[in-house]
Amino acid sequence: MRVRVATALGLTAVTVLALPACSTNTSKAKPASTSSARSGNPTTTGQSDAPLSSAAMERRLLDESDLGTGYTRKPERPSRHDDVTVLGCPALNDVGGDAAAGGSLHFPRQAKATFTYTDSSNSEVSEELYSDAAGKLSDGTGRIFEAMTGCRKYQVLSGSTAIDIATQKTTAPRLGNEQWSQLMTFSAGGRDSVVKQTAIREGSMLLIVSGSPALVDRHLDKALAKATANR
Repeated sequence: MRVRVATALGLTAVTVLALPACSTNTSKAKPASTSSARSGNPTTTGQSDAPLSSAAMERRLLDESDLGTGYTRKPERPSRHDDVTVLGCPALNDVGGDAAAGGSLHFPRQAKATFTYTDSSNSEVSEELYSDAAGKLSDGTGRIFEAMTGCRKYQVLSGSTAIDIATQKTTAPRLGNEQWSQLMTFSAGGRDSVVKQTAIREGSMLLIVSGSPALVDRHLDKALAKATANR
């Protein structure tokens, strides 16, 4: 499978990893039943769950004062679109190559910030916020995590670079209405990079925290609290 995607492979050995892309047309997508722990009705919405604008979500992102000393926000990089070939994961054919290569979700309302942590030369943490109808967020995110964790190992060819990817489903903390979590190991050029991704849906808000496993665990609660304040 050869597709055009926004390149974002890994957080350390390759480059910044963001959550895989999915289509906003999720009417036929089957929510993941094995990769998420569900509570509540994902399709129930009310006035307080109306989707937020990208500008409103930008104000709900963590900043350096929330994270503490040693963190610096990275400037956003211009998107690059490269040919990517996915090998060894037929399930990803149904969700597109963006999923395998770590592009951003395609929900129109979004905000993102990435921080480096100076106490470790290769530690980063990235936060993404998306807002849409609860059912769309539920179906799209579940579908992506189901496909990715269903393929324990596969390979992505981006130009002349071959990246081996291994995935492992992990238990997400029981926060919000739905939760997903996985570990991804990127191997390229003799170096490995381990990235944790945890996704929490609360109503019409989806929070993704990705990066060094320790940093994801450390900042997930405060990211969710700030993202969903005054909902």
